[in-house]
Amino acid sequence: MIRVRLRAGGSHRTPRGAHRVTKKPAHFTWDGRHIARAVARMAHQIVEANAGSEGLVLLGIPTRGVLLARRLADQIRSIEGVEVGVGELDVTMYRDDLRRQPTRAVGRTTIPRSIDDLTVVLVDDVLFTGRTIAASLDALKDVGRPRIVQLAVLIDRGHRQLPIQADHVGKQVQVPPDARVNVRLAEIDEADTVTISLTDL
Repeated sequence: MIRVRLRAGGSHRTPRGAHRVTKKPAHFTWDGRHIARAVARMAHQIVEANAGSEGLVLLGIPTRGVLLARRLADQIRSIEGVEVGVGELDVTMYRDDLRRQPTRAVGRTTIPRSIDDLTVVLVDDVLFTGRTIAASLDALKDVGRPRIVQLAVLIDRGHRQLPIQADHVGKQVQVPPDARVNVRLAEIDEADTVTISLTDL
């Protein structure tokens, strides 16, 4: 049975291990050291929550979610001493705004092994409205039937429009809905940073 942790519309539960909400987003900046610590902490959370890494598959949501999934897999290997399957899950054709923008470049979905009856951890860089994650769950149904689905995100910025809650979070930040959370990763952006751009600075 696919399981995703949901939250009621007005309530908010801080995932275990997540840093507390940052209340001054204009001054929030992360560098590579912060990101590395967050990824390491999330890897430990995933291992602890699943009593190890057996039957675990990480699926990143392109683009930076894939890079984070690979980093998490590296960390889990250093903890457990075993390789964890890593893949990517394209959600382009499952987005609920597809009719508004029908012309989109379709990415690729790469699944390292059958996910039937396994634990799948979806990985993304920023959790915002929850719509991308909802699309990823629809995409996952066409790939297989995992036993459990969990969600790991580097940044949870709140302002959900759907009842979706992450299981493993690097950092929760409190920002206005129109702010922009910029996650940059060295593999494609030359450096690791997280910054917040506000419209009314």
